[in-house]
Amino acid sequence: MYSSEREFNKVHPDPAHPNSLFGMGNPLLDISAVVDKDFLEKYGLKPNDQILAEDKHKALFEEIVKKFKVEYHAGGATQNSIKIAQWMIQDPHKVCTFFGCIGEDKFGEILKQKADEAHVDAYYYEQTEEPTGTCAACITGDNRSLVANLAAANCYKKDKHLDLKENWKLVEKAKVYYIAGFFLTVSLESILKVAKHASENNKLFTLNLSAPFISQFFKDALMEVMPYVDVLFGNETEAATFSKEQGFQTEDIAEIAKKAEALPKVNKKRPRIVVFTQGKDGTIMTKGDKVETFPVLKIDQKDIVDTNGAGDAFVGGFLSELVQDKELEQCVKAGHYAANVIIRRAGCTFPEKPDFH
Repeated sequence: MYSSEREFNKVHPDPAHPNSLFGMGNPLLDISAVVDKDFLEKYGLKPNDQILAEDKHKALFEEIVKKFKVEYHAGGATQNSIKIAQWMIQDPHKVCTFFGCIGEDKFGEILKQKADEAHVDAYYYEQTEEPTGTCAACITGDNRSLVANLAAANCYKKDKHLDLKENWKLVEKAKVYYIAGFFLTVSLESILKVAKHASENNKLFTLNLSAPFISQFFKDALMEVMPYVDVLFGNETEAATFSKEQGFQTEDIAEIAKKAEALPKVNKKRPRIVVFTQGKDGTIMTKGDKVETFPVLKIDQKDIVDTNGAGDAFVGGFLSELVQDKELEQCVKAGHYAANVIIRRAGCTFPEKPDFH
């Protein structure tokens, strides 16, 4: 009666089950504040960027708290996306699992509490050597410059956490996996173990390019994981850097998407899907040999409060539908909806319930 599994799913989408979406990444506490241009210049920051903190940024974390009105939000790219996916799904709770490393401290307790409030099934590897990681979100206008001090997040260990029988069971339970490129700087071996499991079991492994520095300075790690990637996310800046580093010799975003789609892939049963967002411009998605553009929802400039969580929110919305076997167009629609909600609020926060159909 149904010519393909996809057609069957169209008529019978699969409701979300507990632990069916798995995320692993850097759990960070976001310290966000509206800052001035002088502050950015003092620390050599670009208005719109993501970097890892160096020694010269150490004082930034103290100064931002002293000088500006700060807000604390549970953050970290993967954790944000996983939370948004859970918010979009609503019921059942704990559809989303999250693994990452924190310190045994006040910030760690806040992250645990926030994950709990978001109904995410978070299993943190807790250690005492490093404090819980933080990320300074320096906002100017509708730009945001992120400076991450990974600290504990950088201490995630495959053998101490991922390999434990009860934890690996949760990985096996999932059918969609999401890891932001940021985690490539922490534990490549953990990512590869999860990616290979997904590939061998014909499940969906998704990855985000996350930031230009990942494509530049963690190129080898990124390309080691790429053959297992079923869905690749990124924005226009990350796509351009990726293209340059890979020698694609094009700045055309649709062309870059096509070339990224054509990179070698282990699981041949699924063609790779590449999804590139472009801020207020349309989102690009490859589909077979076609590249489609989907316009984003219109928003008045005056309604934009904070673009910090927009990319994470898009991915969260997308994954919330993907894990329920919805059509890809519907996944993009959900991504656009989630991003549109999040940019009207400070931090990656959301109202009690979504209004998405």
